[in-house]
Amino acid sequence: MSHLIAPSLLAADFGNLARDVQMVEGSEADWHHIDVMDGMFVPNISYGMPVIAAIGQHAEKPLDVHLMIEAPDRYIGHFAALGAHTLTVHAEACVHLHRTLGAIREAGMRPGVALNPHTPISTIEEVLGDVDLVCLMSVNPGFGGQKFIEATFNKVERLAALRQSAGAQFLIEVDGGVGQKNAGQLVAAGADVLVAGSSVFKAPDPVTAVSNLKHLRQEVA
Repeated sequence: MSHLIAPSLLAADFGNLARDVQMVEGSEADWHHIDVMDGMFVPNISYGMPVIAAIGQHAEKPLDVHLMIEAPDRYIGHFAALGAHTLTVHAEACVHLHRTLGAIREAGMRPGVALNPHTPISTIEEVLGDVDLVCLMSVNPGFGGQKFIEATFNKVERLAALRQSAGAQFLIEVDGGVGQKNAGQLVAAGADVLVAGSSVFKAPDPVTAVSNLKHLRQEVA
């Protein structure tokens, strides 16, 4: 399977959100990545359900919703109603992670689990058979445009090895500081989904930036 590109709408121009969603639709991107932040689990607030509903009016590609919020169980039904394709929760935010993942699947979405940079992979070993996606944060979550944490390469390799040894099928997603300079190395390490925000939406030509990430082309100076 070719790796997937999921532009992060957190880096989009919120004053022209429909335009930027349509740009993603017309590009080689595979998913829309939507970061929901509550100002509690992470020190920032992004957007909520009315904005996601508006995005859904212009999006046909799957919505990859990443909840950076406390007690995400409260809103599983709401995100299902909004048309989320994948719903990812943080292991650090879930007291009963297995139950939460099961509820996401029962609501008709693909369950994902995210890990902050400091959280070891061993934290989620017992639920790897219950997830469709594992999101490795390659920055400390809460803000876009941060510098990529180099230790992520090794973490992706270890997770990919664990996936193989367990005979699991989940996708490995990397979120934070992803661009053309590290995309190839991440895919080589085992990443299946690359979340790219600033490197897409702040590029002179976002459609070309997506294409370069999809085909692992290096930027030409």
